[in-house]
Amino acid sequence: MTTKLRFIKTGVLIAVLFLSASVYAQSNKKAALKAGAAKAAVVSPQPNGRGALKVGAAKVDITPTEQEVLSAKMLGIVDRIHARAIVVSNGFTSAALVSIDAGMIPGPLYETVAKRAESELGIPAGNILINPTHTHSAARIDNNKMIEYVYGIIKTAYENMQPAVMSWGTGVSYINVNRNIFDKDRRTWWEGPNYDGQSDKTVAVITFKNLKGDPIAVYYNYAMHAVAAGQLDMVCGDAPSATSNYIEDSYDNSVVALWSEGACGDQNPLYFQQTFDLRDIRIADYASRGEDISNRMPPGGTGLDRSNPKVAKLMNQQKEICQSMGQMLGEEVMHVMRTVKRSENSIRITSAQETIKLPGRRQLNSGRAGYEGQYEDADSIDLKLWYLQIDDIALCGIGAEIFNQIAVRLKKESPFARTMMVTLANGSSRTGYIPSDVAYGYQTFEVLSSRIKPGYAESGIVNGFLDLMEKTKY
Repeated sequence: MTTKLRFIKTGVLIAVLFLSASVYAQSNKKAALKAGAAKAAVVSPQPNGRGALKVGAAKVDITPTEQEVLSAKMLGIVDRIHARAIVVSNGFTSAALVSIDAGMIPGPLYETVAKRAESELGIPAGNILINPTHTHSAARIDNNKMIEYVYGIIKTAYENMQPAVMSWGTGVSYINVNRNIFDKDRRTWWEGPNYDGQSDKTVAVITFKNLKGDPIAVYYNYAMHAVAAGQLDMVCGDAPSATSNYIEDSYDNSVVALWSEGACGDQNPLYFQQTFDLRDIRIADYASRGEDISNRMPPGGTGLDRSNPKVAKLMNQQKEICQSMGQMLGEEVMHVMRTVKRSENSIRITSAQETIKLPGRRQLNSGRAGYEGQYEDADSIDLKLWYLQIDDIALCGIGAEIFNQIAVRLKKESPFARTMMVTLANGSSRTGYIPSDVAYGYQTFEVLSSRIKPGYAESGIVNGFLDLMEKTKY
């Protein structure tokens, strides 16, 4: 009996040792996947308190004059474009969410605005998340002028704060589609609607209402490139602007609606045929002059005869499809706003940032889609992760165009059910596109042009944000 007991105890000890070794190995594997040593996380210094929610919102028209547009070699204005802001406070600290109808956010813009908002309004720089709608028909606006626009709406929103409640909900929209496809006719990788490819259809919605129940602002997140009007060479806010305008108009402009760009690196509008048709016309035009642009991204607008009735019709349809997608997505956002039941009026706000290093590569050939890329090692690239938590809503900001699967994995592994990825935030990184691990086998322009070696970025990003969540937990 004693021998048998000793055998059982020994077996238990071996099992414990094996389990410990397995956990240790998995921990090491996770660390190895994290793309090199990360710089120490920076947790924004702020009181660790929970208090009554106050919210303010504002927007400003940033459309340049017709003369400024023409001098920038654009051909006119399709619609007005805006910058929008929401400021939230809990009495201990505050945070700002900003969305701009722009292609990218220059790093100096974020840095200047954040420093000024921190010194003049007391909003910690780490609590500020600025993202573009990523319209590919953005206006060219002087950076100093844009700084004044953005700081101005943050200040106005700050001054407009009132007691409020906050809610989270999700909806579904099918206007996006994976854009990486193996074209059977061309026998090569191409940009086209891949209905079987990874494509998160989730619309995440944060709604802010006053104590009477009237909406003050809405912050919604969706993963789709704003490229439907990209062939026009005219200022246009594309589908994001159309969506926000539709929501605001539906509430008689008493609401400010902010588009937050999701993981759109490999996501196009589903309704994109006019662009493909215009590209084919332009490819044929170049081919008639002896230049083959058939398997690389053609330059926008050039080579298109606007007096051609077919070209004119397709361009007009592009304008119309932007409005249609805005109505469809706007209806879904408002559906979520109306149906969500749970709300919070006492919240906690915290944030943290971390910089991870990703092994770099340099492309040696032209990188045309469908051709195998050739690379050499390059210096590692720093990638900043911005984490902002408002109550139990986890906002994960990153200054790059990342593939959809990375955000899906983050949401799956996050300890918070209310998690969203905000891309192209707080300045553009040097990484280029960031494909998911599995996508590195594709010969698409995004993958070929990425400056990051395969096998590092996806786990580096996901584990980096999980670390920040752990560091700020309460």
